[in-house]
Amino acid sequence: MFTDYAKITIKSGNGGNGAATFRREKYVAAGGPDGGDGGKGGSIYFVVDKDMNTLLDFRYKKIFKAENGQNGSGNNCYGKKGEDLYIGVPQGTIIKDSESRTSSC
Repeated sequence: MFTDYAKITIKSGNGGNGAATFRREKYVAAGGPDGGDGGKGGSIYFVVDKDMNTLLDFRYKKIFKAENGQNGSGNNCYGKKGEDLYIGVPQGTIIKDSESRTSSC
């Protein structure tokens, strides 16, 4: 079966929450903040896959989500960055945004 049109939903990852913590030391009057920032959410990239000929794979899987970033914690520990998602498409694929009706190559 030859599929030449597919409508999919993609969502990049959300960033992690930062931590609002304060360090406490025995002989320091005002310890100060030591919370870490949350990790960046994963991005989505379309890459050309020369082994693909049709968009048949998108007929069965229509929703793609990148990984979320992890939350920060105390002791200035930053959250882990979310993994990026790479989606393979056949050469010559035109990708359009259905909301803004623009295309990108």
